[in-house]
Amino acid sequence: MKRREFITLLGGAAAWPLAARAQERGRVRRVGVFMAVNADEQGKARVAALTERLREFGWVEGRNIRFDVRWLGSETGRASEYAAELVRLSPDLLVANGPTVLDLQRATSTIPIVFVQVPAPVELGVVPSLARPGGMTTGFTHFEFDIAGKWLELLKEISPSSRQVAFLVLPEHPATPGFLRTADRVAASLGLGVIPIGIHDVPEIERGISSVAREPNSALVIPPSTPGASHRKSIIAAAAHHGLPAMYCYRYYVKDGGLISYGPDDETAQYNRAVRLC
Repeated sequence: MKRREFITLLGGAAAWPLAARAQERGRVRRVGVFMAVNADEQGKARVAALTERLREFGWVEGRNIRFDVRWLGSETGRASEYAAELVRLSPDLLVANGPTVLDLQRATSTIPIVFVQVPAPVELGVVPSLARPGGMTTGFTHFEFDIAGKWLELLKEISPSSRQVAFLVLPEHPATPGFLRTADRVAASLGLGVIPIGIHDVPEIERGISSVAREPNSALVIPPSTPGASHRKSIIAAAAHHGLPAMYCYRYYVKDGGLISYGPDDETAQYNRAVRLC
């Protein structure tokens, strides 16, 4: 599909001439959706925001559009497999959540991709420019690496005695080095030390947070990652158990009992906007 057709498929559907829409009658468009998160309440709400917004433009599942969704969750080792599965279905469009965009880009260079919630997409090499993404990929970002400095500044305000901050990260996440570089740069001016703690699964999370708690005046920062979202209740419970002040990247962590967050309030907003953008 050419880029102009791609734009028409989602963003311009309401403006199609009636004759053109009549010619398309009977053709079911296919959209592959690759979510980096679990199929939990938060994840399903994001996909629902996309499908419901498309319905407003006349694209109704089961009538003229079909959605094929893959949920990565904690199965990060299967990202390439799921991306290949979606590409083999020959969709008209691919929608990527977070780092799954990189897997889809490796799997195809001909199917248009819309990404949502990708941190620092230029720095990660997803697009060459936000203003002119070019190629077959476009979308929205929700975090730049500089926000890591803001997390530390706010955390220091609410916990002035903190001297060490553990960043709970997925080491292989492509955005992890960028967040840690920014944190290291800002931490020195705040009198803080930064250490990364891996969070692949619940046992690792509990071991990591316990080790942090053994050091006095410690705190936590939880940047965006699939395991962080998937295991957020375990992270929140462990932080509370050890009395560690913790800064979270999304509001829904606070809704689940976390101390404080700094980041987007509405996790579904970008999915609504993606329909217009594409």
